[in-house]
Amino acid sequence: MFKALMVRKDEETGKTSAAVEEIGLEDLPQAEVTVSVEYSTVNYKDGLCIGPGGGLVRKYPHVPGIDFAGTVEASDDDRYKPGDKVVLTGWRVGEAHYGGYSQKARVKADWLVPLPEGLDTRQAMAVGTAGFTAMLAVMALEDHGIKPGPVLVTGAAGGVGSVATAILANLGHKVAAVTGRPEQAAYLESLGATQIVAREEINETVKRPLESETWGGCVDAVGGAMLARVLGQMEYGASVAAVGLAGGANLPATVIPFLLRGVNLLGIDSVMQPYDNRVRAWQRIAKDLPMDKLDAMVTPATLADLPQLGADILKGQVKGRVVVDVAAG
Repeated sequence: MFKALMVRKDEETGKTSAAVEEIGLEDLPQAEVTVSVEYSTVNYKDGLCIGPGGGLVRKYPHVPGIDFAGTVEASDDDRYKPGDKVVLTGWRVGEAHYGGYSQKARVKADWLVPLPEGLDTRQAMAVGTAGFTAMLAVMALEDHGIKPGPVLVTGAAGGVGSVATAILANLGHKVAAVTGRPEQAAYLESLGATQIVAREEINETVKRPLESETWGGCVDAVGGAMLARVLGQMEYGASVAAVGLAGGANLPATVIPFLLRGVNLLGIDSVMQPYDNRVRAWQRIAKDLPMDKLDAMVTPATLADLPQLGADILKGQVKGRVVVDVAAG
């Protein structure tokens, strides 16, 4: 038997509840590789799945946790053998498939990536889905050419924003960090941000479809009105990597920035990302994310802390990265 955070749903009331329970291997779904989970994280999707589900959870009872890192315990696939260190992000694990908030997980071999050299399992989950997404966004900006101006990062104090800020600064870019929490300015500057932009300065649309060319690139974790506003502030030919929708799914924008300034809007998906690009991103993380900055982002947690953390992240009250010591229970 081992511990897992189990979410159950009352069929009469429709309400869900989450608690740490003891389960067995027979409770896990069938798949090729069994992993002894060491660490996981807390993401916005996790908050939804720990709570009411947000339409992501298909059936109950359910084990959330959209990412994890650990050691292979058993494998029916030749690509992995017992003792191998692995990372999993995406593939709807923790949503449609039992996830990482369990001391053991059974998943498809295709969903795993070998832990890159230079990272241990705790560091991998300090990066987690949020950091992996941030690296994909930075790579997309690089592939399209980052322009000379500062690179804007919206939602900069969150998981994706924190890692994006640290990576971009480490690569030598000037980073302008957007936050609605003024008390986070020192934290963002410690990650390498050279400019702090108050959220209220940039979170409303304006009648003019184009403003002064200000940003050489952007990692946007907010969407909505803020993304619409940012599009009109990009330098000619610059790109915005869209990674989130904390500010809403609607985009009240015009096509003018695309037509008159050649702005690129790049969609970043981390869930179904092809294997080769996953490996490329993790190798870049090991190389380009300064580990001292990563440590500064981390808040430790255990399985028992997850119900409260799930509620907190939905309220925007979680800073940086939460690393869940799953093995400790």
